[in-house]
Amino acid sequence: MHTRTCGELRPENIGEEVTLTGWVWHRRDHGGLIFVDLRDRDGVTQISFDPEHSGGTAFHTAENIRSEWPIKVTGTVRERPEGQANEKLDTGEVEVLVSEIVVLNTSKTPPFQIEDRVDTSEDVRLRYRYLDLRRPKMMANLKMRSDFTFAIREALHKRDFMEVETPSLFKSTPEGARDFLVPSRTQPGHFYALPQSPQLLKQLLMVGGVERYYQVAKCFRDEDLRADRQPEFTQVDIEMSFVDEDDVMGELEEVLADAFSAMGVKMELPLRRINYWDAMDTYGSDKPDTRFGMELHDVTSIFANSKFKLFASAAADDKLFVKAINAKGAGKWPRAKIDRLADVAATFGAKGLAYIAFREDGSVTSPIVKFFSDEEMAALRSEMDVEPGDLVMFAVAERLQADEILGGMRNHMADALEVKREGHDFLWVVNFPLFHWDEDRKAYAAEHQPFTQPIEADIDRLDSDPLSVGSWTYDFVMDGFEAGGGGMRIHNADLQMKILEKLGFTEERAEEQFGFLMEALRFGAPPMGGFALGLDRVCMLLAGADSIREVMAFPKTSSGSDLMSGAPSEVTGAQLKDVSLRLL
Repeated sequence: MHTRTCGELRPENIGEEVTLTGWVWHRRDHGGLIFVDLRDRDGVTQISFDPEHSGGTAFHTAENIRSEWPIKVTGTVRERPEGQANEKLDTGEVEVLVSEIVVLNTSKTPPFQIEDRVDTSEDVRLRYRYLDLRRPKMMANLKMRSDFTFAIREALHKRDFMEVETPSLFKSTPEGARDFLVPSRTQPGHFYALPQSPQLLKQLLMVGGVERYYQVAKCFRDEDLRADRQPEFTQVDIEMSFVDEDDVMGELEEVLADAFSAMGVKMELPLRRINYWDAMDTYGSDKPDTRFGMELHDVTSIFANSKFKLFASAAADDKLFVKAINAKGAGKWPRAKIDRLADVAATFGAKGLAYIAFREDGSVTSPIVKFFSDEEMAALRSEMDVEPGDLVMFAVAERLQADEILGGMRNHMADALEVKREGHDFLWVVNFPLFHWDEDRKAYAAEHQPFTQPIEADIDRLDSDPLSVGSWTYDFVMDGFEAGGGGMRIHNADLQMKILEKLGFTEERAEEQFGFLMEALRFGAPPMGGFALGLDRVCMLLAGADSIREVMAFPKTSSGSDLMSGAPSEVTGAQLKDVSLRLL
């Protein structure tokens, strides 16, 4: 219906007759002239209606049009009058003098203004998501997501990766979250599960000889939600065979660099690789944002002979550490504000928060400083690079817990102090532990997933010291978020069974849930490794948004509801009967 879009007209188009379609965005009636900003998915063009032009028919129709009416106009591109150009618009130097207009439909008054800076609740936006998507920012987000997905596909395709679709109805297997179950009508009492990821299927594709696989896969996990998590999400799923970890990471770096380059983002290669424990001990996170400092320091030895019993007893215990961070500038805060940081630290697992505020006048504020000697204070100042106005905070706990407490405080203080984080930050965090201890279950749990290849040199310690066993794993970190992750896979059935046994599986249960995989591994499974890129999260970061909902067309709320359609909803008794179910 249109010959041009509302975002493409420029001075070189002056004199052309064009037809545009779109929605009436802003309408300004200046008495003798009517100006309308016409908006489509590509942009905005100003169109003008003159009662003296083409008999005035178009002008009289324009007198009655209102916001969000879809219209079609035909007219001539002309330069805007002197002094009326709009530098904020790509089309701001020109306008279209309309000779014909067709009203394609009318519109109710929208429940909120179709503007980027919309002043309404997110629930209202989600209830009327089809209107929310008309906002230029939302449309730009969808376009960016489309372009990035295409760039990923193109980068993979030119490197001989094969796009293979895997089933959405599959077997329920434990992968860290609850499954969404789908009852079978034809086999009463039996259920499919929506895939949490194509993990097992892509390993089977490697056994089948595909060698280089990818898929833009929809995944489903029934878990508690937050701003960057949804019950259904999209990942770029990748797997390779006859490779080692350097082969996989090297190939992924080139693919990601190509895709980000298409978005105007330069990724310097090779990416930095930070060992898991180095990341935790330095930044307190396995997904560190390294665009700012505030690094963790182990100050245990400084207080080995301290009169402050909490620190001294920790120094005397091989399992405990005293660690600290320096939040530069926070030492200027009022004491009451500093004291409230203990509540923040509690959310990260701390039982309290010891601190020393170094005031700008040279004084020191702290409930614990009276216990420290001059030598201890001097050593602390040197280790933490203390200056007037700094706030040093401590955590006393076992290694991982101390790291996590201060890592959480590091991010909180960076936000509170409005620390600048410019550009994008890309890196790998590698060699995660194979297991961690699940205190609730009193059992070992997989740090990544149950199919991860342990480091060969550590396999002998699987029985004697499982928590010391490392793994061939790698997480792709972008701007302090885990944007993707992967690892090498176990391709030996006996080793796979041993790992499952360490995770609490009996041989019978392992065969019941993973028997098809175990059997496949016995048919000459090759070395394999892969990766999954969180498409929603990466697009969120590229868009500068604070939630993945901003880069998804139809997201759910934090309770998993679709406010637009009313899902999840009740179904009829007949539908339940069809699948041999009834409500209790």
